[in-house]
Amino acid sequence: MSDGDDLGAVGRFREEIDPIVFLFGAGLTVGVIALYFISPTTVENGIAYLNQGMLQYLNWALLVIVFLVVLFLIFLILGPWGKIKFGDDPPEYSFVSFFTMLYSAGFAAGVVFWGPTEALFYYAEPSPLFDVSGGSAEAITIAIQQTLFHWALPQLAVFTIMGLAIGYFTYNYDVPLRVSSALTPILGADNLDGPIAKTVDVLAVFATIGGVATSLGFIGSQFISGLSYQWGIDLGNTGILLVVTMMTLLFTISMVLGVDKGIRRLSNFNMILFVALMIATFIVGPSAFLLLIGTQAVGGMITDFVSMSLFTGAGVEGGTEWANAWTVFYWAWALSWSPFAGVFIARISRGRTVREVAFTGIAATSGATIPWFTFVGGTAVWAQHNGVADFGAVIAGEAGAEVSGFILFEAFPLGTAFMIAFMILVTTFFVTSADSSTLAVSMMTTGGKAQPSNINRIFWGVVLGMTAAILMIIGGIEALQSAAIITGAPFAFVCFLAMLGLAKHFSATHGRVILQDDAWVIGSRPERRTPADTPPVADDDD
Repeated sequence: MSDGDDLGAVGRFREEIDPIVFLFGAGLTVGVIALYFISPTTVENGIAYLNQGMLQYLNWALLVIVFLVVLFLIFLILGPWGKIKFGDDPPEYSFVSFFTMLYSAGFAAGVVFWGPTEALFYYAEPSPLFDVSGGSAEAITIAIQQTLFHWALPQLAVFTIMGLAIGYFTYNYDVPLRVSSALTPILGADNLDGPIAKTVDVLAVFATIGGVATSLGFIGSQFISGLSYQWGIDLGNTGILLVVTMMTLLFTISMVLGVDKGIRRLSNFNMILFVALMIATFIVGPSAFLLLIGTQAVGGMITDFVSMSLFTGAGVEGGTEWANAWTVFYWAWALSWSPFAGVFIARISRGRTVREVAFTGIAATSGATIPWFTFVGGTAVWAQHNGVADFGAVIAGEAGAEVSGFILFEAFPLGTAFMIAFMILVTTFFVTSADSSTLAVSMMTTGGKAQPSNINRIFWGVVLGMTAAILMIIGGIEALQSAAIITGAPFAFVCFLAMLGLAKHFSATHGRVILQDDAWVIGSRPERRTPADTPPVADDDD
Protein backbone atom coordinates (compact mmCIF):
# COMPACT_ATOMS: atom_id res chain seq x y z
CA MET A 1 0.00 0.00 0.00
CA SER A 2 1.36 3.42 -0.93
CA ASP A 3 1.78 6.33 1.41
CA GLY A 4 -0.99 8.07 -0.55
CA ASP A 5 -3.39 5.24 0.39
CA ASP A 6 -2.33 5.44 4.04
CA LEU A 7 -2.87 9.20 4.21
CA GLY A 8 -6.17 9.23 2.29
CA ALA A 9 -7.27 11.88 -0.19
CA VAL A 10 -4.86 14.58 1.02
CA GLY A 11 -1.96 12.17 0.93
CA ARG A 12 -2.83 11.10 -2.61
CA PHE A 13 -3.06 14.73 -3.66
CA ARG A 14 0.38 15.56 -2.25
CA GLU A 15 1.88 12.39 -3.71
CA GLU A 16 0.57 12.87 -7.25
CA ILE A 17 1.27 16.54 -7.99
CA ASP A 18 4.15 17.74 -10.10
CA PRO A 19 5.50 20.36 -7.65
CA ILE A 20 6.96 22.71 -10.26
CA VAL A 21 4.00 22.76 -12.63
CA PHE A 22 1.42 22.88 -9.85
CA LEU A 23 3.10 25.55 -7.73
CA PHE A 24 4.09 27.84 -10.60
CA GLY A 25 0.81 27.32 -12.48
CA ALA A 26 -1.28 27.84 -9.37
CA GLY A 27 0.96 30.65 -8.14
CA LEU A 28 0.71 32.58 -11.39
CA THR A 29 -3.08 32.26 -11.55
CA VAL A 30 -3.84 32.73 -7.85
CA GLY A 31 -1.38 35.63 -7.80
CA VAL A 32 -3.43 37.49 -10.41
CA ILE A 33 -6.60 36.81 -8.42
CA ALA A 34 -4.99 38.05 -5.19
CA LEU A 35 -3.59 41.14 -6.93
CA TYR A 36 -7.09 42.01 -8.11
CA PHE A 37 -8.37 42.14 -4.53
CA ILE A 38 -5.37 44.27 -3.52
CA SER A 39 -5.33 46.63 -6.52
CA PRO A 40 -8.03 46.17 -9.17
CA THR A 41 -6.66 49.08 -11.23
CA THR A 42 -3.27 47.39 -11.53
CA VAL A 43 -4.88 44.24 -12.93
CA GLU A 44 -7.04 46.22 -15.36
CA ASN A 45 -4.11 48.28 -16.63
CA GLY A 46 -1.87 45.23 -16.90
CA ILE A 47 -4.43 43.33 -18.97
CA ALA A 48 -4.92 46.32 -21.28
CA TYR A 49 -1.15 46.81 -21.76
CA LEU A 50 -0.43 43.15 -22.53
CA ASN A 51 -3.41 42.93 -24.85
CA GLN A 52 -2.21 45.93 -26.87
CA GLY A 53 1.29 44.48 -27.17
CA MET A 54 0.06 41.08 -28.35
CA LEU A 55 -2.18 42.63 -31.00
CA GLN A 56 0.51 44.99 -32.24
CA TYR A 57 3.35 42.49 -32.64
CA LEU A 58 1.87 38.99 -32.91
CA ASN A 59 -1.37 39.35 -34.88
CA TRP A 60 0.25 38.36 -38.19
CA ALA A 61 1.92 35.32 -36.61
CA LEU A 62 -1.38 33.96 -35.32
CA LEU A 63 -2.98 34.25 -38.76
CA VAL A 64 -0.10 32.53 -40.57
CA ILE A 65 0.36 29.72 -38.04
CA VAL A 66 -3.33 28.82 -37.86
CA PHE A 67 -3.54 28.78 -41.66
CA LEU A 68 -0.57 26.40 -41.91
CA VAL A 69 -2.04 24.09 -39.25
CA VAL A 70 -5.29 23.83 -41.25
CA LEU A 71 -3.36 22.86 -44.39
CA PHE A 72 -1.35 20.25 -42.48
CA LEU A 73 -4.46 18.63 -41.00
CA ILE A 74 -6.14 18.44 -44.41
CA PHE A 75 -3.00 16.74 -45.68
CA LEU A 76 -3.13 14.22 -42.80
CA ILE A 77 -6.75 13.40 -43.62
CA LEU A 78 -6.06 12.85 -47.30
CA GLY A 79 -2.50 11.53 -47.18
CA PRO A 80 -0.98 8.15 -46.23
CA TRP A 81 0.18 9.28 -42.77
CA GLY A 82 -3.48 9.15 -41.77
CA LYS A 83 -3.19 5.38 -41.29
CA ILE A 84 -0.86 5.77 -38.31
CA LYS A 85 -2.55 4.54 -35.13
CA PHE A 86 -2.52 5.72 -31.51
CA GLY A 87 -1.25 2.59 -29.75
CA ASP A 88 -2.33 -1.00 -30.34
CA ASP A 89 -5.57 -1.07 -28.33
CA PRO A 90 -9.05 -0.77 -29.87
CA PRO A 91 -10.81 2.59 -29.44
CA GLU A 92 -12.05 3.21 -25.91
CA TYR A 93 -15.29 4.94 -26.99
CA SER A 94 -17.72 4.60 -29.87
CA PHE A 95 -17.33 7.13 -32.66
CA VAL A 96 -20.54 8.91 -31.63
CA SER A 97 -19.36 9.36 -28.03
CA PHE A 98 -15.87 10.29 -29.24
CA PHE A 99 -17.34 12.97 -31.50
CA THR A 100 -19.78 14.39 -28.95
CA MET A 101 -17.10 14.60 -26.24
CA LEU A 102 -14.60 16.21 -28.60
CA TYR A 103 -17.18 18.73 -29.80
CA SER A 104 -18.58 19.56 -26.37
CA ALA A 105 -15.18 19.82 -24.73
CA GLY A 106 -13.73 21.87 -27.53
CA PHE A 107 -15.61 25.07 -28.22
CA ALA A 108 -19.31 24.29 -28.25
CA ALA A 109 -20.05 26.81 -25.48
CA GLY A 110 -18.71 29.56 -27.74
CA VAL A 111 -20.73 28.22 -30.66
CA VAL A 112 -23.94 28.57 -28.67
CA PHE A 113 -23.02 32.03 -27.35
CA TRP A 114 -22.12 33.56 -30.72
CA GLY A 115 -24.63 31.60 -32.85
CA PRO A 116 -27.45 34.18 -32.87
CA THR A 117 -25.11 37.18 -32.56
CA GLU A 118 -21.99 37.19 -34.65
CA ALA A 119 -23.46 37.45 -38.14
CA LEU A 120 -25.41 40.53 -37.02
CA PHE A 121 -22.17 42.45 -36.47
CA TYR A 122 -20.79 41.45 -39.87
CA TYR A 123 -24.12 42.39 -41.46
CA ALA A 124 -23.87 45.87 -39.94
CA GLU A 125 -20.11 46.20 -40.50
CA PRO A 126 -18.80 43.71 -43.11
CA SER A 127 -15.14 42.81 -43.21
CA PRO A 128 -13.11 45.50 -45.02
CA LEU A 129 -11.80 42.65 -47.18
CA PHE A 130 -15.11 42.76 -49.09
CA ASP A 131 -16.49 45.80 -50.90
CA VAL A 132 -19.96 45.49 -49.40
CA SER A 133 -22.11 48.12 -47.69
CA GLY A 134 -23.31 47.39 -44.16
CA GLY A 135 -27.01 46.61 -43.83
CA SER A 136 -27.41 45.73 -47.51
CA ALA A 137 -28.81 42.51 -48.97
CA GLU A 138 -25.31 41.62 -50.19
CA ALA A 139 -24.02 41.93 -46.63
CA ILE A 140 -26.23 39.04 -45.50
CA THR A 141 -24.24 36.44 -47.45
CA ILE A 142 -20.90 37.96 -46.43
CA ALA A 143 -22.04 37.96 -42.78
CA ILE A 144 -22.84 34.24 -42.78
CA GLN A 145 -19.70 33.45 -44.80
CA GLN A 146 -17.47 35.29 -42.33
CA THR A 147 -19.13 33.58 -39.38
CA LEU A 148 -18.68 30.13 -40.89
CA PHE A 149 -15.02 30.92 -41.57
CA HIS A 150 -14.43 31.86 -37.95
CA TRP A 151 -16.16 28.81 -36.50
CA ALA A 152 -15.41 25.97 -38.90
CA LEU A 153 -11.93 24.73 -39.74
CA PRO A 154 -9.37 27.17 -38.22
CA GLN A 155 -10.48 27.29 -34.57
CA LEU A 156 -10.93 23.53 -34.51
CA ALA A 157 -7.54 22.98 -36.12
CA VAL A 158 -5.45 24.25 -33.19
CA PHE A 159 -7.26 21.90 -30.77
CA THR A 160 -6.77 18.99 -33.11
CA ILE A 161 -3.06 19.47 -33.81
CA MET A 162 -2.32 19.49 -30.08
CA GLY A 163 -4.48 16.41 -29.53
CA LEU A 164 -2.72 14.57 -32.34
CA ALA A 165 0.77 15.42 -31.10
CA ILE A 166 0.09 14.64 -27.44
CA GLY A 167 -1.91 11.48 -28.14
CA TYR A 168 0.48 10.00 -30.68
CA PHE A 169 3.55 10.23 -28.48
CA THR A 170 1.66 9.26 -25.32
CA TYR A 171 0.25 6.00 -26.71
CA ASN A 172 3.08 5.05 -29.05
CA TYR A 173 6.13 6.00 -26.97
CA ASP A 174 4.83 5.91 -23.40
CA VAL A 175 5.54 9.55 -22.58
CA PRO A 176 3.33 11.36 -20.03
CA LEU A 177 -0.10 12.62 -21.01
CA ARG A 178 0.73 16.34 -20.80
CA VAL A 179 1.15 19.30 -23.10
CA SER A 180 4.94 19.25 -23.29
CA SER A 181 4.78 15.72 -24.75
CA ALA A 182 3.60 17.32 -28.01
CA LEU A 183 7.16 18.59 -28.40
CA THR A 184 8.81 15.18 -27.96
CA PRO A 185 10.55 15.24 -31.39
CA ILE A 186 11.83 18.77 -30.70
CA LEU A 187 12.94 18.37 -27.08
CA GLY A 188 13.71 14.64 -27.04
CA ALA A 189 11.96 12.13 -24.78
CA ASP A 190 14.74 12.35 -22.20
CA ASN A 191 14.16 16.08 -21.76
CA LEU A 192 10.42 16.08 -21.01
CA ASP A 193 11.21 16.75 -17.35
CA GLY A 194 13.63 19.55 -18.24
CA PRO A 195 13.16 23.29 -17.78
CA ILE A 196 11.75 23.96 -21.28
CA ALA A 197 9.11 21.24 -20.93
CA LYS A 198 8.18 22.45 -17.44
CA THR A 199 7.84 26.01 -18.73
CA VAL A 200 5.51 24.83 -21.50
CA ASP A 201 3.37 22.93 -18.98
CA VAL A 202 3.19 25.91 -16.60
CA LEU A 203 2.15 28.21 -19.45
CA ALA A 204 -0.39 25.59 -20.53
CA VAL A 205 -2.01 25.71 -17.10
CA PHE A 206 -2.15 29.52 -17.17
CA ALA A 207 -3.44 29.62 -20.76
CA THR A 208 -6.14 27.06 -20.03
CA ILE A 209 -7.39 28.95 -16.99
CA GLY A 210 -7.47 32.19 -19.01
CA GLY A 211 -9.18 30.65 -22.02
CA VAL A 212 -11.79 28.65 -20.16
CA ALA A 213 -12.47 31.51 -17.73
CA THR A 214 -13.21 33.61 -20.84
CA SER A 215 -15.83 31.10 -21.91
CA LEU A 216 -17.28 30.81 -18.41
CA GLY A 217 -17.53 34.60 -18.36
CA PHE A 218 -19.32 34.66 -21.72
CA ILE A 219 -21.78 31.98 -20.69
CA GLY A 220 -22.33 33.48 -17.25
CA SER A 221 -23.09 36.88 -18.77
CA GLN A 222 -25.49 35.26 -21.23
CA PHE A 223 -27.30 33.43 -18.45
CA ILE A 224 -27.57 36.61 -16.35
CA SER A 225 -28.73 38.65 -19.36
CA GLY A 226 -31.40 36.07 -20.08
CA LEU A 227 -32.77 36.38 -16.56
CA SER A 228 -32.77 40.17 -16.84
CA TYR A 229 -34.20 40.35 -20.37
CA GLN A 230 -36.99 37.81 -19.99
CA TRP A 231 -37.94 38.07 -16.35
CA GLY A 232 -36.50 41.44 -15.23
CA ILE A 233 -34.18 39.85 -12.65
CA ASP A 234 -31.14 42.13 -12.14
CA LEU A 235 -28.49 40.33 -10.11
CA GLY A 236 -25.58 42.80 -10.25
CA ASN A 237 -22.04 41.81 -9.22
CA THR A 238 -23.37 39.59 -6.44
CA GLY A 239 -25.43 37.78 -9.03
CA ILE A 240 -22.38 37.27 -11.21
CA LEU A 241 -20.62 35.58 -8.30
CA LEU A 242 -23.68 33.45 -7.55
CA VAL A 243 -24.15 32.33 -11.16
CA VAL A 244 -20.44 31.55 -11.61
CA THR A 245 -20.45 29.67 -8.32
CA MET A 246 -23.46 27.62 -9.43
CA MET A 247 -21.85 26.77 -12.77
CA THR A 248 -18.55 25.96 -11.06
CA LEU A 249 -20.39 23.58 -8.73
CA LEU A 250 -22.14 21.90 -11.68
CA PHE A 251 -19.01 21.29 -13.72
CA THR A 252 -17.03 20.21 -10.66
CA ILE A 253 -19.64 17.54 -9.88
CA SER A 254 -19.54 16.36 -13.49
CA MET A 255 -15.74 16.33 -13.42
CA VAL A 256 -15.56 14.33 -10.18
CA LEU A 257 -17.90 11.75 -11.72
CA GLY A 258 -15.26 11.21 -14.42
CA VAL A 259 -15.24 10.82 -18.19
CA ASP A 260 -17.63 7.87 -18.44
CA LYS A 261 -20.29 8.85 -15.90
CA GLY A 262 -20.06 12.63 -16.21
CA ILE A 263 -18.52 14.07 -19.36
CA ARG A 264 -19.61 11.38 -21.84
CA ARG A 265 -23.26 11.28 -20.77
CA LEU A 266 -23.63 15.05 -20.57
CA SER A 267 -21.92 15.46 -23.97
CA ASN A 268 -24.42 13.07 -25.57
CA PHE A 269 -27.32 14.99 -23.99
CA ASN A 270 -25.85 18.29 -25.23
CA MET A 271 -25.69 17.16 -28.83
CA ILE A 272 -29.29 15.90 -28.78
CA LEU A 273 -30.56 19.25 -27.45
CA PHE A 274 -28.21 21.16 -29.80
CA VAL A 275 -29.53 19.36 -32.90
CA ALA A 276 -33.15 19.64 -31.71
CA LEU A 277 -32.90 23.41 -31.18
CA MET A 278 -31.09 23.86 -34.50
CA ILE A 279 -33.72 21.91 -36.45
CA ALA A 280 -36.58 23.70 -34.66
CA THR A 281 -35.02 27.06 -35.58
CA PHE A 282 -34.75 25.94 -39.20
CA ILE A 283 -38.41 24.88 -39.29
CA VAL A 284 -39.76 27.99 -37.58
CA GLY A 285 -37.39 30.33 -39.43
CA PRO A 286 -37.18 31.16 -43.16
CA SER A 287 -36.25 27.62 -44.24
CA ALA A 288 -35.88 28.11 -48.00
CA PHE A 289 -33.90 31.32 -47.49
CA LEU A 290 -31.55 29.58 -45.05
CA LEU A 291 -30.80 26.79 -47.53
CA LEU A 292 -30.01 29.30 -50.27
CA ILE A 293 -27.93 31.65 -48.15
CA GLY A 294 -26.09 28.74 -46.52
CA THR A 295 -25.12 27.28 -49.89
CA GLN A 296 -23.76 30.65 -51.06
CA ALA A 297 -21.92 31.26 -47.79
CA VAL A 298 -20.19 27.87 -47.81
CA GLY A 299 -19.15 28.39 -51.43
CA GLY A 300 -17.82 31.84 -50.62
CA MET A 301 -15.91 30.56 -47.61
CA ILE A 302 -14.16 27.94 -49.74
CA THR A 303 -13.40 30.43 -52.53
CA ASP A 304 -12.09 33.15 -50.23
CA PHE A 305 -10.50 30.90 -47.60
CA VAL A 306 -6.89 31.92 -48.24
CA SER A 307 -7.57 35.65 -48.39
CA MET A 308 -9.76 35.54 -45.28
CA SER A 309 -7.14 33.49 -43.40
CA LEU A 310 -4.31 35.94 -44.10
CA PHE A 311 -6.23 39.24 -43.96
CA THR A 312 -4.34 41.53 -41.56
CA GLY A 313 -6.16 44.68 -42.65
CA ALA A 314 -2.93 46.42 -43.61
CA GLY A 315 -3.49 49.30 -46.03
CA VAL A 316 -7.27 49.23 -45.56
CA GLU A 317 -8.96 51.91 -43.49
CA GLY A 318 -10.09 50.28 -40.25
CA GLY A 319 -8.92 46.90 -41.54
CA THR A 320 -6.35 46.14 -38.84
CA GLU A 321 -8.74 47.08 -36.04
CA TRP A 322 -11.43 44.87 -37.57
CA ALA A 323 -9.08 41.90 -38.03
CA ASN A 324 -7.76 42.23 -34.46
CA ALA A 325 -11.22 42.54 -32.96
CA TRP A 326 -12.54 39.44 -34.70
CA THR A 327 -10.22 36.98 -36.46
CA VAL A 328 -7.13 37.50 -34.31
CA PHE A 329 -9.22 37.41 -31.13
CA TYR A 330 -10.87 34.14 -32.16
CA TRP A 331 -7.59 32.49 -33.06
CA ALA A 332 -6.05 33.60 -29.75
CA TRP A 333 -9.09 32.35 -27.84
CA ALA A 334 -8.84 28.98 -29.57
CA LEU A 335 -5.11 28.85 -28.91
CA SER A 336 -5.69 29.52 -25.21
CA TRP A 337 -7.93 26.44 -25.24
CA SER A 338 -5.51 24.33 -27.25
CA PRO A 339 -3.47 22.99 -24.27
CA PHE A 340 -6.48 21.60 -22.42
CA ALA A 341 -8.37 20.60 -25.57
CA GLY A 342 -5.27 18.81 -26.83
CA VAL A 343 -4.82 16.89 -23.58
CA PHE A 344 -8.50 15.96 -23.48
CA ILE A 345 -8.62 14.92 -27.15
CA ALA A 346 -5.53 12.79 -26.55
CA ARG A 347 -7.16 11.29 -23.43
CA ILE A 348 -10.17 9.99 -25.45
CA SER A 349 -8.28 9.06 -28.66
CA ARG A 350 -6.49 5.86 -27.65
CA GLY A 351 -6.77 3.28 -30.43
CA ARG A 352 -7.81 5.71 -33.16
CA THR A 353 -5.87 6.60 -36.27
CA VAL A 354 -4.38 9.97 -37.15
CA ARG A 355 -6.96 10.27 -39.93
CA GLU A 356 -9.88 9.58 -37.57
CA VAL A 357 -8.74 12.17 -35.05
CA ALA A 358 -7.94 14.80 -37.69
CA PHE A 359 -11.21 14.18 -39.55
CA THR A 360 -13.32 14.32 -36.40
CA GLY A 361 -11.42 17.35 -35.15
CA ILE A 362 -11.94 19.62 -38.16
CA ALA A 363 -14.39 17.99 -40.59
CA ALA A 364 -17.06 16.25 -38.49
CA THR A 365 -17.21 19.12 -36.03
CA SER A 366 -17.49 21.64 -38.88
CA GLY A 367 -20.39 19.54 -40.15
CA ALA A 368 -22.23 20.36 -36.91
CA THR A 369 -21.11 23.97 -36.64
CA ILE A 370 -21.93 25.16 -40.18
CA PRO A 371 -25.68 24.37 -40.03
CA TRP A 372 -25.96 25.90 -36.53
CA PHE A 373 -24.55 29.26 -37.60
CA THR A 374 -26.44 29.14 -40.89
CA PHE A 375 -29.82 28.41 -39.31
CA VAL A 376 -29.55 30.41 -36.07
CA GLY A 377 -27.30 33.24 -37.29
CA GLY A 378 -29.00 33.37 -40.68
CA THR A 379 -32.42 33.64 -39.07
CA ALA A 380 -31.22 36.50 -36.86
CA VAL A 381 -29.83 38.47 -39.81
CA TRP A 382 -32.94 37.76 -41.88
CA ALA A 383 -35.13 38.95 -38.99
CA GLN A 384 -33.10 42.17 -38.63
CA HIS A 385 -33.06 42.88 -42.38
CA ASN A 386 -36.81 42.34 -42.72
CA GLY A 387 -37.88 44.04 -39.51
CA VAL A 388 -39.15 40.84 -37.88
CA ALA A 389 -36.96 41.44 -34.81
CA ASP A 390 -34.93 44.44 -33.68
CA PHE A 391 -31.29 43.82 -32.79
CA GLY A 392 -30.36 47.49 -33.18
CA ALA A 393 -29.35 47.91 -29.53
CA VAL A 394 -26.99 44.93 -29.76
CA ILE A 395 -25.43 46.10 -33.01
CA ALA A 396 -24.96 49.62 -31.62
CA GLY A 397 -23.34 48.28 -28.45
CA GLU A 398 -26.13 49.59 -26.23
CA ALA A 399 -27.04 46.02 -25.23
CA GLY A 400 -24.64 43.12 -24.75
CA ALA A 401 -24.09 40.52 -27.45
CA GLU A 402 -25.39 37.94 -25.02
CA VAL A 403 -29.03 39.08 -25.37
CA SER A 404 -29.30 38.35 -29.11
CA GLY A 405 -30.53 34.81 -28.60
CA PHE A 406 -33.35 35.99 -26.38
CA ILE A 407 -34.41 38.70 -28.85
CA LEU A 408 -34.43 36.13 -31.64
CA PHE A 409 -36.37 33.43 -29.83
CA GLU A 410 -38.85 35.95 -28.44
CA ALA A 411 -40.01 36.50 -32.03
CA PHE A 412 -40.75 32.77 -32.43
CA PRO A 413 -44.00 30.95 -31.65
CA LEU A 414 -43.53 29.32 -28.23
CA GLY A 415 -40.65 31.75 -27.72
CA THR A 416 -40.38 31.09 -23.97
CA ALA A 417 -39.84 27.38 -24.60
CA PHE A 418 -37.07 28.22 -27.10
CA MET A 419 -35.41 30.55 -24.59
CA ILE A 420 -35.49 27.99 -21.79
CA ALA A 421 -34.00 25.34 -24.08
CA PHE A 422 -31.37 27.85 -25.17
CA MET A 423 -30.37 28.66 -21.57
CA ILE A 424 -30.18 24.94 -20.70
CA LEU A 425 -28.00 24.33 -23.75
CA VAL A 426 -25.73 27.26 -22.88
CA THR A 427 -25.27 25.94 -19.36
CA THR A 428 -24.76 22.26 -20.16
CA PHE A 429 -22.36 22.95 -23.01
CA PHE A 430 -20.30 25.09 -20.71
CA VAL A 431 -20.35 22.42 -18.01
CA THR A 432 -18.86 19.85 -20.40
CA SER A 433 -16.25 22.34 -21.58
CA ALA A 434 -15.33 23.38 -18.06
CA ASP A 435 -15.23 19.92 -16.49
CA SER A 436 -13.05 18.50 -19.27
CA SER A 437 -10.73 21.52 -19.13
CA THR A 438 -10.39 21.33 -15.36
CA LEU A 439 -9.70 17.61 -15.65
CA ALA A 440 -7.01 18.44 -18.21
CA VAL A 441 -5.41 21.04 -15.91
CA SER A 442 -5.44 18.49 -13.10
CA MET A 443 -3.69 16.03 -15.41
CA MET A 444 -1.13 18.68 -16.41
CA THR A 445 -0.26 19.38 -12.77
CA THR A 446 0.15 15.71 -11.85
CA GLY A 447 2.70 14.84 -14.49
CA GLY A 448 0.09 13.38 -16.84
CA LYS A 449 -2.00 11.10 -14.59
CA ALA A 450 -5.24 10.09 -16.33
CA GLN A 451 -7.17 10.02 -13.04
CA PRO A 452 -6.09 12.93 -10.79
CA SER A 453 -7.40 13.12 -7.23
CA ASN A 454 -10.69 14.86 -6.47
CA ILE A 455 -8.91 17.46 -4.34
CA ASN A 456 -6.79 18.46 -7.33
CA ARG A 457 -9.84 18.71 -9.59
CA ILE A 458 -11.87 20.72 -7.08
CA PHE A 459 -8.97 23.14 -6.46
CA TRP A 460 -8.67 23.99 -10.14
CA GLY A 461 -12.45 24.24 -10.50
CA VAL A 462 -12.56 26.90 -7.78
CA VAL A 463 -9.63 28.80 -9.33
CA LEU A 464 -11.34 28.73 -12.72
CA GLY A 465 -14.61 30.06 -11.31
CA MET A 466 -12.93 32.89 -9.39
CA THR A 467 -10.93 33.97 -12.44
CA ALA A 468 -14.08 34.12 -14.57
CA ALA A 469 -15.97 36.12 -11.95
CA ILE A 470 -13.16 38.68 -11.63
CA LEU A 471 -12.90 39.14 -15.40
CA MET A 472 -16.66 39.66 -15.67
CA ILE A 473 -16.74 42.19 -12.85
CA ILE A 474 -13.72 44.30 -13.90
CA GLY A 475 -14.51 44.63 -17.58
CA GLY A 476 -17.16 42.31 -18.94
CA ILE A 477 -16.76 41.07 -22.51
CA GLU A 478 -13.80 43.36 -23.27
CA ALA A 479 -11.76 42.04 -20.33
CA LEU A 480 -12.65 38.47 -21.27
CA GLN A 481 -11.43 39.01 -24.84
CA SER A 482 -8.20 40.59 -23.61
CA ALA A 483 -7.53 37.67 -21.27
CA ALA A 484 -7.99 35.19 -24.11
CA ILE A 485 -5.55 37.07 -26.37
CA ILE A 486 -2.90 37.39 -23.63
CA THR A 487 -2.99 33.72 -22.67
CA GLY A 488 -3.50 32.32 -26.16
CA ALA A 489 -1.05 34.20 -28.37
CA PRO A 490 2.13 32.56 -26.97
CA PHE A 491 0.66 29.11 -27.61
CA ALA A 492 0.55 29.77 -31.34
CA PHE A 493 4.25 28.95 -31.37
CA VAL A 494 3.75 25.77 -29.32
CA CYS A 495 1.15 24.59 -31.86
CA PHE A 496 3.52 25.46 -34.70
CA LEU A 497 6.36 23.47 -33.12
CA ALA A 498 4.00 20.54 -32.46
CA MET A 499 3.06 20.52 -36.15
CA LEU A 500 6.70 20.63 -37.26
CA GLY A 501 7.58 17.89 -34.76
CA LEU A 502 4.86 15.58 -36.07
CA ALA A 503 5.90 16.15 -39.68
CA LYS A 504 9.55 15.52 -38.80
CA HIS A 505 8.78 12.38 -36.82
CA PHE A 506 6.31 10.86 -39.31
CA SER A 507 8.79 11.44 -42.10
CA ALA A 508 11.60 9.80 -40.11
CA THR A 509 9.67 6.77 -38.86
CA HIS A 510 7.00 6.12 -41.48
CA GLY A 511 8.68 7.28 -44.65
CA ARG A 512 8.64 10.55 -46.51
CA VAL A 513 5.52 11.38 -48.50
CA ILE A 514 6.08 11.94 -52.22
CA LEU A 515 3.80 12.75 -55.17
CA GLN A 516 3.67 9.78 -57.51
CA ASP A 517 1.24 9.29 -60.39
CA ASP A 518 -0.89 12.20 -59.17
CA ALA A 519 -1.27 10.67 -55.71
CA TRP A 520 0.46 11.12 -52.37
CA VAL A 521 2.27 7.94 -51.31
CA ILE A 522 4.86 7.01 -48.70
CA GLY A 523 8.21 6.85 -50.42
CA SER A 524 11.29 4.89 -49.45
CA ARG A 525 12.07 5.04 -45.76
CA PRO A 526 15.13 7.04 -44.79
CA GLU A 527 18.11 4.99 -43.71
CA ARG A 528 18.25 6.60 -40.25
CA ARG A 529 14.95 6.59 -38.38
CA THR A 530 13.81 6.29 -34.81
CA PRO A 531 13.13 2.62 -33.95
CA ALA A 532 9.50 1.88 -33.18
CA ASP A 533 10.34 0.36 -29.80
CA THR A 534 12.31 3.30 -28.42
CA PRO A 535 11.23 6.86 -27.65
CA PRO A 536 12.10 9.42 -30.34
CA VAL A 537 14.94 11.74 -29.48
CA ALA A 538 16.07 15.00 -30.99
CA ASP A 539 18.81 14.49 -33.55
CA ASP A 540 20.97 17.50 -34.36
CA ASP A 541 22.16 15.83 -37.56
CA ASP A 542 18.68 15.77 -39.13
